[in-house]
Amino acid sequence: MKPEDVRVCVIRIEGTNCEDEMANAWNMVGAKAEKVHLKQLIGQAPDDMRRSLEDYDVLAFPGGFSAGDYVRAGAIFAARIKAAIGSDVKKFVEADKPVIGVCNGFQILVEMGLLPAFDETMRAEPNAALYNNVSGRFECRPTILRNDNRGKCAFTKCIPEKKMLMIPSAHGEGNLMSMDPDFVQKLEDNDQIVFRYVCPDGADAEYPWNPNGSPSDIAGICNPAGNVMGMMPHPERVMTRFTHPDWTRGYDTEEGDGRCVFESVMKHLEKF
Repeated sequence: MKPEDVRVCVIRIEGTNCEDEMANAWNMVGAKAEKVHLKQLIGQAPDDMRRSLEDYDVLAFPGGFSAGDYVRAGAIFAARIKAAIGSDVKKFVEADKPVIGVCNGFQILVEMGLLPAFDETMRAEPNAALYNNVSGRFECRPTILRNDNRGKCAFTKCIPEKKMLMIPSAHGEGNLMSMDPDFVQKLEDNDQIVFRYVCPDGADAEYPWNPNGSPSDIAGICNPAGNVMGMMPHPERVMTRFTHPDWTRGYDTEEGDGRCVFESVMKHLEKF
C-alpha cells in the first residue's frame, strides 16, 4: 500500500480536543486523515456525511476529555462504540489494521477491552484501567520514553530497540493498573510493553519522569498481535523539532521525536 492510499479515521465525540493534531500527524507522513464523529459511523448523520469503518486503513483515538471523563476516563466513549459498532471494530482489529489511542484514546482502548486483550481480541469487560496519577494532580510536562518492544508492535517498526524519545505528557489519569497480580509479567512475557518512562540518562524513572506512578514505568502497551497500541504521552505534538521544549539547542534535524511512531505504521502498511 502506498502512503497516499492510506486512509485514517480520527474518531471523535464531544470532549475530544486533540483531533486536529492527530489528523495533521498522519497527513505529515503522507496518509489521508479524516476527522470522523462517532455519529457518522453509526448512521446518525445525513446520508452524505455517513461513513463506514471498513473504508479506512487506520483507526486513531485522539486525546481530550471525551464525554467529560464522567464515570471513568474514556468509559462513556468506549461504551458507546461497543454498543453501536463493537463488531465492526473487532473485525477491523482482526484484519490486522492498526489502531492507536493516545492519552484519552489509550483510556478508551482499555475500557473497550482492546487492551491488553491477553486472551481475546476484545474483552466483554476491561481487566485494567488508567487510574489517577499518584501525584493527585494533572501532569503536563516533557517525558522521556524508551522503546522496550522487542519487535512485535506495528508502531515501533522504525524505532530502534531501547531508543529514547522525548514525547510530552498531559494527563490526570495515566496510572495503568489491574487487579491481576501477574499483569505486568504477562505484558512482559507477551512483548506487549511498548514504551517505558525513563530518566534523561536512561535510568529507571522516578517522579516527575514517571508522571503518573504507572507500575514498571509503563507508558504504552500493545495487544498480542501488535496492531493495537495505546500510550499516554502525545507523539502527535512533536512531529517537528520546533515543538520540543529544547528546540533551540543542539539538534541536527527538524524532525520531532514523535514522527517515527507514525512512520512505523506506514512501513507496516507497505505489506498490504
